[in-house]
Amino acid sequence: MLSVLRDRAYRHLFTAQVVALVGTGLATVALSLLAYRIAGADASAVLGTALAIKMVAYVAVAPVAGALAGRIPRRALMVAMDLTRAGVALALPFVDRVWQVYLLVFLLQAASAAFTPTFQATIPDVLPAERDYTNALSLSRLAYDLESLFSPALAALLLSVVSYDWLFAGTTVGFLASAALVVSAVLPKPAPAERGGGFPAKAAFGTRLFRATPRLRALLALDLAVAAAGAIVFVDTVNLVRDHFHRPAGAVSLALGAYGVGSLLTALLLPRLLARAGDRAVMLPAAFALPAVLAAVTAIAAAPAGTGTWLALLAAWALVGAGSSAVLTPGGRLIRRSASDADLPAAFAAQFSLSHACWLLTYPLAGWLAASAGLPVTASALAVIALAAASGAVALWPARDPEALEHLHTDLPAGHPHLTGAHPTAGGGWRHDHRYVIDQHHHRWPHPAGPRTRTRARVTTG
Repeated sequence: MLSVLRDRAYRHLFTAQVVALVGTGLATVALSLLAYRIAGADASAVLGTALAIKMVAYVAVAPVAGALAGRIPRRALMVAMDLTRAGVALALPFVDRVWQVYLLVFLLQAASAAFTPTFQATIPDVLPAERDYTNALSLSRLAYDLESLFSPALAALLLSVVSYDWLFAGTTVGFLASAALVVSAVLPKPAPAERGGGFPAKAAFGTRLFRATPRLRALLALDLAVAAAGAIVFVDTVNLVRDHFHRPAGAVSLALGAYGVGSLLTALLLPRLLARAGDRAVMLPAAFALPAVLAAVTAIAAAPAGTGTWLALLAAWALVGAGSSAVLTPGGRLIRRSASDADLPAAFAAQFSLSHACWLLTYPLAGWLAASAGLPVTASALAVIALAAASGAVALWPARDPEALEHLHTDLPAGHPHLTGAHPTAGGGWRHDHRYVIDQHHHRWPHPAGPRTRTRARVTTG
């Protein structure tokens, strides 16, 4: 897995991702303390609203950023977003009003919503070999998991010698270092985008790509399954630990750490597993494991608290982390298969936006249900959502899913560059097969042509 770090450009980009993640982790701790300083007993409400603002920024800004990535050099866009995040982090210690916190959080997360999909779309250009790209995806998942374990410990260490305001300074340094590393990376020139239409059409293209591509519709359903399982972990762990198990605050970190360990270990195993089994064979069983674990959590939350149920909860959280990692990590491979090189920024931006829309649904649901109906009901409801989403993914993702599909063009003139190697048909039009993606020449997905050509398909593009 670590062999991909020999590539200088990727090594610089990965290091940029790591230092930015550490900075973000420090900002998360510092923001909680800032909210408490400003709002006191209402700090939880402030943080809850800030989390909602974060998700809204992700959903709304990412598609716009995907369209911008086709007009602005990717390196310049990523550096600009890092500098924006650094400036926001530097300003946060000086705010003294709740609305100021909300405004700066929106700016911070809007910059992240532009940076992250652009970064994700750049990695396939840097590492074109599928094995290297798979290793890069696993490394990225490891970086997220290690950050979730390392950043709180680093914050606690720093807080023992400095005030929390200095954590924002650490965040600023992290984003500035990320910008410097991106500048130092020599990136390949991306393929020029061929899509026509104005800016709104380009911003909406990624969503249309997901709507038209079966495996990407399945990926969105899988994202919902992960969001349903992850929401109870991130929203309700504190209530489970403190109110049901009556354990100290430190046990909350232990429970969340179990989730991170499960995710981390799975990320280490995924490159070999994906090489042997393939994406669909890994992702779908992992998705179905999530509602099963949530069903077990229903029983744990309903049972009397004890050492056995506490250990069962830790195991359940580790399994949720493992299942989520097995679903999320290969997602980049599906997107790469389903979009042209020039359209990767729009595709990753759409996935970033749509997946966070799933979290925007499940986060408040996990909180409201827990407060009104109790944790067993919450786990049961989220299990139903996860099961429905996993079942939908099976229905949406064809078992036979070749990259190359035979199809018919009736709207392109003879001699068109796209028809190179195509054969004329008796009924008119041109037939050929190639790696099929939705683009300016292919507007809808082919339908299976029948038993004789089960791996073939026909489509008329208009």
